[in-house]
Amino acid sequence: MVTRRRLLANGVAASAPFALPGLTGRARAHRRPHTVPSSDPCSIPKYVTPLVILPAMPTVAPGRPDGVDRYLIGVRQFRQQILPPGLPATTVWGYGSVRHPRTFHCPSFTIEARVDRPVRVTWVNQLVDRAGRYLPHLLAVDPTLHWANPPGGVAGRDSVPDFGCTPGRYRGPVPIVTHLHGGHTAEESDGYPEAWFLPDARDLPRGYATEGSFYPEFREKFEQRYGIRWRPGTATFRYGNDQRATTLWFHDHALGMTRVNVYAGPAGFYLLRGGEADLPPGVLPGPAPALGDRPGTAYHEIPIAVQDRSFTADGALSYPASRADFDGYPGPYSPVTDVPPIWNPEVFGTTIVVNGRTWPVLEVERRRYRLRLLNGCGSRFLILRIACRPTSGPDDVALPLWQIGSEGGFLPRPVLREHAVMAPAQRVDAIVDFGDAPEGTVLYLRNDGPDEPYQGGEPGTQFEPANRATTGQVTKFVVRARVGEDTSVPPEDLVLPPCPPLGPAVKVRPLALLEQESELPDGPVAALLGTIGPDGTPTAERWSAPVTETPKLGSTEIWEFHNATEDAHPIHVHQVQFQVVGRGPDGTAPPFDGEAGHQDTVVALPGDVTRIRARFDLPGRYVWHCHIVEHEDNEMMRPFQVVR
Repeated sequence: MVTRRRLLANGVAASAPFALPGLTGRARAHRRPHTVPSSDPCSIPKYVTPLVILPAMPTVAPGRPDGVDRYLIGVRQFRQQILPPGLPATTVWGYGSVRHPRTFHCPSFTIEARVDRPVRVTWVNQLVDRAGRYLPHLLAVDPTLHWANPPGGVAGRDSVPDFGCTPGRYRGPVPIVTHLHGGHTAEESDGYPEAWFLPDARDLPRGYATEGSFYPEFREKFEQRYGIRWRPGTATFRYGNDQRATTLWFHDHALGMTRVNVYAGPAGFYLLRGGEADLPPGVLPGPAPALGDRPGTAYHEIPIAVQDRSFTADGALSYPASRADFDGYPGPYSPVTDVPPIWNPEVFGTTIVVNGRTWPVLEVERRRYRLRLLNGCGSRFLILRIACRPTSGPDDVALPLWQIGSEGGFLPRPVLREHAVMAPAQRVDAIVDFGDAPEGTVLYLRNDGPDEPYQGGEPGTQFEPANRATTGQVTKFVVRARVGEDTSVPPEDLVLPPCPPLGPAVKVRPLALLEQESELPDGPVAALLGTIGPDGTPTAERWSAPVTETPKLGSTEIWEFHNATEDAHPIHVHQVQFQVVGRGPDGTAPPFDGEAGHQDTVVALPGDVTRIRARFDLPGRYVWHCHIVEHEDNEMMRPFQVVR
């Protein structure tokens, strides 16, 4: 299901605490079915495939005395049985160890890291066939956006091409660049959207740019710092891991293509352990997967990546190939209107995929489990709870979630929650106690988030929850007898590591979340970020505009996100783990439950001012953006520069 909305008049809308000229009011959403050809999700059998517990990613050259863990990780195209056995396999992309072909999976095997022990990854673009020829994208790439634009050559890369007529989808070699989401990472290793690179294919078209605008600068900086030269089709990044133990993840971040690249598959967990902000082994449920595990090892710490996807009848990934899939507008597009011909403002898949399988089942013992939950969807907000019945309403809560952490590590204390609201890219570290459930009990992880853009509120009251037969279901748990003793500490008795405050801010930056509407036809053409002047007037700023956010190195600032749109936006700030300090129409309401710790992504609700405090202690160029990837890819992303 996709949604068409009139959000703005004359390019902007009104929202507390400021008013904008030309306001005509917000219209309610119009809903139309997802028109991309896809199989009936109700025909896909549920809970017949075991949940894949993602193994640890193999290192290269283990045991070296320099204290650096090395990885050689590629992105490849392969076939994976995402749908249940008996249905077609799906062609996807995914990460894997170049030297271990069987490790390629979507989502990828997990990088296990230790606090203060650096990790060095050489990322390799292997989107080529067996003959070394480049592979075109699996999905429709819109070449009219501000995107990587390899056909533009060195002079025209990372730009908005000028077309005299409506172009078709881009079918050339695919740019990639990997971002460690939530990582405290130097600029050259952060996965800047304009630091992409093409595969080192034998048939790259003449005149194409093979790397993004920032790739040469970052390549030289990395070589000067570490003595390592990036080879064609690769980039080597170093992650210092000088931050709190936490649940991170990595995914593609190429300019104007993140939505389609990540939908095709490249994403994975990066778990950072140890240090003063972690707990000793045995306090929390475990073990987690590790290198060298014997087959049949029972795991009680499980990373769970929840994504939504649609599939065609032959098992292929289904993603919109036309703007008509969103609002029925068939064109004309360029140059008659400013409506992108392929880009859709939001995309909602019709099936739920968990760790690379549709609607899997997990057998659990009568004991406590640590579940590291990730919302890996592109546009969909999740509201997760554990229920007795697969199609029940929001009031069916069988077991609570004890949230112990978020994106930036442990919370100050465990929080008892009936459900967890998760925006795209957010993580929840939770303990679930199956100890009191009788053997043979069947429980379900359900989703009450909407099948349309999230605007806040309660499911069943302010909005209709997800389809109970499809996207409202996530995973099935079957309780079995406990094997051995559960020596982990009950969550209500946990004493978590302290979460230190970030200190006073030296500057407050009011920032705007906006959306631009076309005159012909009437509908959104871009999501935007911007600044707010002293008189309360917002100014929209596109990706190419000069940098407006320039925090000083070592400073702490408060950023205020004034959301003037109808929908919630998950705002992600690179480099930092911030603290939420205020919400509500004027930004003075307290943070939500589960927001007492550090985060890298915050939900900015419509009509509200969401205030965060962040410390910027690495110099260089980074980005902040909405993590609804369809928004991020079409102007709802801005660079910022930490200056000395």
